[in-house]
Amino acid sequence: MSSLTGRYTNSPESAIEEDLAKLRSKTTAAEFLAVLDQEIAAALTPDYWAITLPNDLATSAARSPTLFAYYAALRLLRAQVLFSNLTVTELLDPAIKGKKSAVDRHHLFPRGYLKKTGHDELRSINQIANFTLVEWEDNIDISDDPPSPYVPECERKFTQVHGTEALTAQYAAHALPENWWMLDYETFLANRRSLMAAAIRKAFDTL
Repeated sequence: MSSLTGRYTNSPESAIEEDLAKLRSKTTAAEFLAVLDQEIAAALTPDYWAITLPNDLATSAARSPTLFAYYAALRLLRAQVLFSNLTVTELLDPAIKGKKSAVDRHHLFPRGYLKKTGHDELRSINQIANFTLVEWEDNIDISDDPPSPYVPECERKFTQVHGTEALTAQYAAHALPENWWMLDYETFLANRRSLMAAAIRKAFDTL
C-alpha cells in the first residue's frame, strides 16, 4: 500500500513516526493488524480504486509507483506475456541472460503510427496505458504498424496454438478492453487505465 500510494515520499520521517505512534500502545497481533487494516482502508477507498488510481496511471513516467504496482500485479496474477506462453515472472527473471532483454515494453499503439496521426508529444505516446510486455522478437516484428493490421495477425498466430480462451485470459490479465485495437487512442487509454487499476486491486486483494 505504501509503495502504491507513495505514503512515505514526502517528509518520510514524519510519516513513519506518525505511523509508529499508532502502534506503540498495541500489545497483541490482533491489535497490530487492526491498525494496519484501518490505515489501508482509509487510504485505499472505493474512490481511490475507481478515480484516483486511474488518474495516477495517466502518466508517461517510466519509474511511476503505479507502473511498478501494475508489473507486480502481473506477477502476482501469474500473467503471461502478451501473445506468449511464457509468464511475466519467467521473462523478468534477472537470472536470464542474453544480448537483449527477454522481454520488451511495447507500444500497443506504436510510436511511428501515433506520430503520423498527430500525436507528436512523447508524454502522449509514452503513456503507461500504451505499454505492455512482449517478447522482444515480437516487438521487432510489430515495428511501427498500426494496431489494426498487426493485432489480428498476432491473435491468429496465438490462437492457432493456444486457443481463443487463452487469448481472452491474456487480454483480461493485460487490462485490454474488448476490441481495443479498434478504439481511438484517447478512448483506449481511458478504458485501459480503469482496467489496469482493477488488475492492481485484484492482485492487492490476494496479498
